[in-house]
Amino acid sequence: MTRVPHEVDALVLGAGPAGAATATWLAEAGHRVVLIDRARFPRDKACAEYMSPETLRWLDRLGVLGDLDRAPGVPIRGTTVVGPYGSRLTGRFSQAHPTPFRPTGLSITRRILDHRLVQRARAAGVDVREETAATDLLFRGRAVSGALVRGPSGGAKRIEARLTVGADGLRSMVARVVGKRRYGRPRRLAFVAHMSGVRDLAPGAEMHVGHAGYAGLNPVGDELANVALVVPRAKARLVRGQVREFFFHQLAKFPGLRGRLDPAGLAREVLVTGPFSAWSTRVIADGVVMVGDAADFFDPFTGEGICTALRGAWLASQTAGAALSRPSLVRAADLKPYARARGRAFRGKWMVERLIGHGMIVPRLFDRAVDRIGRRPPMADTMIGVTGDFVPPRAVLNPWYLTRMVI
Repeated sequence: MTRVPHEVDALVLGAGPAGAATATWLAEAGHRVVLIDRARFPRDKACAEYMSPETLRWLDRLGVLGDLDRAPGVPIRGTTVVGPYGSRLTGRFSQAHPTPFRPTGLSITRRILDHRLVQRARAAGVDVREETAATDLLFRGRAVSGALVRGPSGGAKRIEARLTVGADGLRSMVARVVGKRRYGRPRRLAFVAHMSGVRDLAPGAEMHVGHAGYAGLNPVGDELANVALVVPRAKARLVRGQVREFFFHQLAKFPGLRGRLDPAGLAREVLVTGPFSAWSTRVIADGVVMVGDAADFFDPFTGEGICTALRGAWLASQTAGAALSRPSLVRAADLKPYARARGRAFRGKWMVERLIGHGMIVPRLFDRAVDRIGRRPPMADTMIGVTGDFVPPRAVLNPWYLTRMVI
């Protein structure tokens, strides 16, 4: 293949955890990388802001864990799940097997986390351009060869790249251009806020499952709590512009949250994201690779989107780095190892996410499963270890465990 000159080796669209990590690892491998994002950092992001010990292992590999440990945040011991009829289980990271990277996870705001990851990318030599959005992709034949971007000055510019990385989130423009963005069921949206003065806040995450959605609660430091409400898209239509009122009205329906949340303690506007259960029909194509939520995202119940983003970024950077060592536009054939590695890495977790996500549709069954697991602490520790990505999914995806969930 004839070499075509390009401005950079890799253009990464989106500076969230997946994009920033991919850019950092590619730059450290000696490649010329531009990373763009429409936001200016630090910025807020709708997210559970909860990280298991496995997420911390990836942040340690990236070289930012020490800084995050010194930032405002809260060590998380595990997760408590409360069922629709009052059943309860509590899983502890430290008691699961195999032993996690650390006995606790970490809850920290995305304002802090994402800003630190962008700083890390800059330190690695990445050309980071904030307040810059990709408006369209560039093509050379059928291959993506970069993007048309618009910066803070308002002027459009072409950035030619041998590889374009789609890390542009749930509403990925890249996914829509190179393939299709599919949406499955259940289709849910999340409403996320920061609150002060939350009563009886423990050093762990709480998930309260109701008859039409669920709510999450965990401390994030500076005497604040992350409060998230996830409801079916059909119910979210009741918002009618009254987001704050809808948020607190729905939260009041969860018995475990009644009397604990004072609307006067709202410390940040309610952010909305979704719908979930979305995936790209193509995660690789000539000149392009998809990472993070732009590749797929099922449901935030397990709280491990950041871990998936970082692990996927590592897999993509390893395959893409090898492909970029050759002086030509990166082809889909060069990226097939990444697609295969994603399947091996995430297939079991995808099955567990769907088991939980679809299980909530039948409240009585879900409540019974929570009760049975909660009565057997080792089973609860195992489940939280699986959702935390450091216990293999086969630990729950087997006849013995599944049977004991309902008997």
